[in-house]
Amino acid sequence: MIKFENVHKRYSDGYVALKGVNLECKSGEITVFIGPSGCGKTTTMKLINRLINPTSGKVLVNGKDVSAIDPVELRRGIGYVIQSVGLFPHMTIAENIQVVPRLLKWDKERMDKRVDELLNLVGLEPETYRERYPSELSGGQQQRVGVARALAAEPSVILMDEPFSALDPISREQLQDELIRLQKDIKKTIVFVTHDMDEALKIADKIVLMKDGTVVQQGSPEEILRHPANDFVKEFIGTKRLKQVQEIPTAEEVMIRKPVTTYPTRGLAASIKIMESRKVDTLIVIDEGDKLQGYITIYDVLSQYKDETKRVGDILRPFAYVVGPDTMLTQVIEIVDENKLAYVPVVNEGGTLLGVITRGSLVGHMSEVYPSPGIGV
Repeated sequence: MIKFENVHKRYSDGYVALKGVNLECKSGEITVFIGPSGCGKTTTMKLINRLINPTSGKVLVNGKDVSAIDPVELRRGIGYVIQSVGLFPHMTIAENIQVVPRLLKWDKERMDKRVDELLNLVGLEPETYRERYPSELSGGQQQRVGVARALAAEPSVILMDEPFSALDPISREQLQDELIRLQKDIKKTIVFVTHDMDEALKIADKIVLMKDGTVVQQGSPEEILRHPANDFVKEFIGTKRLKQVQEIPTAEEVMIRKPVTTYPTRGLAASIKIMESRKVDTLIVIDEGDKLQGYITIYDVLSQYKDETKRVGDILRPFAYVVGPDTMLTQVIEIVDENKLAYVPVVNEGGTLLGVITRGSLVGHMSEVYPSPGIGV
């Protein structure tokens, strides 16, 4: 985790770049800094790897004050991707990726293996690209190598300073998708600077919107879109985006509010009776405080039915995916579709079951919003 505690930055000419910045970037998430030119977003990011030092306040990475860490040692443990890529033109792609591992005195076999792993990870065939030079690659391919180089020494933190802004729209979108895919696998703490709100909304777990050296608002994309803090935020997001969001319902608006549930202490015979009477093949399991525990299917029950000592709690399975009540319907549909789910539970921050969204409830909602034209009309 990265934490900023009342950070100020004043330059020698008197210019105040940051004014009491307080924020957290959670481990394993993408935090996006965004705002107009001169707002302090790049300055804030550069404090993390001590390219800039604060005038006052603290920056902590994984609980350690970065001011107490040697800058060279600190930077070797933090990946860094910049807009201009910064690949060394006289080095091959493999040699570029190996820069930090070589400084850390990795042996050749380990470095070669890591190069192949990373090129595969960013979608570049090692046999084809390992011995090429940066000038032989497209801008998008060079940026993929830049990402691979940032990951080379297996850092827990990666800083990305407008890495895709110089690319054409198609390459940019492809690399945004690639970053989202990569993050599912690598789960790094990523700080990403951009001036593009669409990019921020697409890739961020958390957005930090800045103006004049201060944090104006921070929160998830949904929170920023649904509850803009002031007129500046509304203007920066844009009227069109806000209107689009206002027209999209949330999970809470679409969910079935009283799904069929059972308790961990119930027996299997009783569970079959509930399924039979409610005409379902799955039961959601909650505890006495209505907190979500998991689910059981008719197949789970039948496979263990002969054992009379078994209870629901013995055979339940956890849910791989849940959504919050404020999750936009577009996101719910994406989760359901990508993971081939029959339904997804809706829970609050405390894990209490509020309802469930099924494929049927989605279809029902769509039919209400887009009713079929009358026959013969």
